[in-house]
Amino acid sequence: MTERVVGIGAGADAVGGKELATEDMILNIGPQHPSTHGVLRLRLTLDGERISAAEPIVGYMHRGAEKLFEVRDYRQIVVLANRHDWLSAFANELGVVLAVERMLGMEVPVRAVWTRTLMAELNRVLSHLMFLGSYPLELGAMTPIFYSFRERETLQAVMEEISGGRMHFMFNRVGGLKEEIPEGWTGRAAGAVADVRRRLPDIEGLIAGNEIFLARTRGVGVLTREQIMQYGVSGPIARASGVDLDLRRDEPYLAYGELPVKVVTRSAGDCHARFEVLLEQVKVSLDLADACLERLRELPPGPVDQRLPKVLKVPEGHTYAWTENPLGINGYYLVSRGEKTPWRLKLRSASFNNVQVLREMLPGHLVADMVAILGSMFFVVGDIDK
Repeated sequence: MTERVVGIGAGADAVGGKELATEDMILNIGPQHPSTHGVLRLRLTLDGERISAAEPIVGYMHRGAEKLFEVRDYRQIVVLANRHDWLSAFANELGVVLAVERMLGMEVPVRAVWTRTLMAELNRVLSHLMFLGSYPLELGAMTPIFYSFRERETLQAVMEEISGGRMHFMFNRVGGLKEEIPEGWTGRAAGAVADVRRRLPDIEGLIAGNEIFLARTRGVGVLTREQIMQYGVSGPIARASGVDLDLRRDEPYLAYGELPVKVVTRSAGDCHARFEVLLEQVKVSLDLADACLERLRELPPGPVDQRLPKVLKVPEGHTYAWTENPLGINGYYLVSRGEKTPWRLKLRSASFNNVQVLREMLPGHLVADMVAILGSMFFVVGDIDK
């Protein structure tokens, strides 16, 4: 759908002492459009090919997960939390069970803590690899996505073996994990991590020095530190603008307090910096995964979960748990009235805040640059709409 608003353009040329009338065009990108990663809608006001105003319109994929939490017990809500960011299923599960365990005052077995940390980092690599392949594709580079999917399949195989799921792992439980690690799994996981690390330069070599990719991303879509603070942007996008914040280091949970978490930052804040941060974070996550595997090999055999009552009720009260998800900070505000279902479970998803800043980023850019900017914001529409 296209609307036209006829008026006198601000930049109209004077010809013979008169101004030429120009047209502002209101253009809807989405909600079904290849460049919007799903059903995101952007309402753009164009002056020629240049964007003068942008409004992200969300809600086309809204499934009401927060209300559904209120009529599911504490075992069932993990299934729902799993799905809003379908590239980060394990990380989504994690925040919910951490909040419930905190309310219960429950200590999780040490083997479960280290296994959770390992799987969270493998899930982070899977998410980042998807964007490392799909972003160049949006700019016309077709080859990198085949390489990134090769690496994803390598890691996907070990994640599927341990959990039984390809996208929705459902391996977390309140009190620990679904079951013990399969025999020999740590060795196969270490081999997968080594394979991905060895082949990662293939992806980097295809893109890093590509002059077309550099021309389309350097200096484009600059996001300032001030804008990040105002909009609550987090994750790789924030760190690409010099915001040195990572909950794994600054508010450690799971086993991160015992791991050397390197926080990757850049100062340019443009599309290229965001891509660089994502690529570098994959290397950091692979190193953390190796450290977790080494620790798991040293741990003696033991339980990976706590025995729970048949009907699990959480004491009355409230808590807020937050995690460093692949796309940024996810928050889980849990309120209990002492029942077997949450009275309220509010999600603070990374993608929701991250796309709001588009209204400030897009004006002044060409429509062609909009695709480059949108792809570099690394969002999942389900994570926006919840």
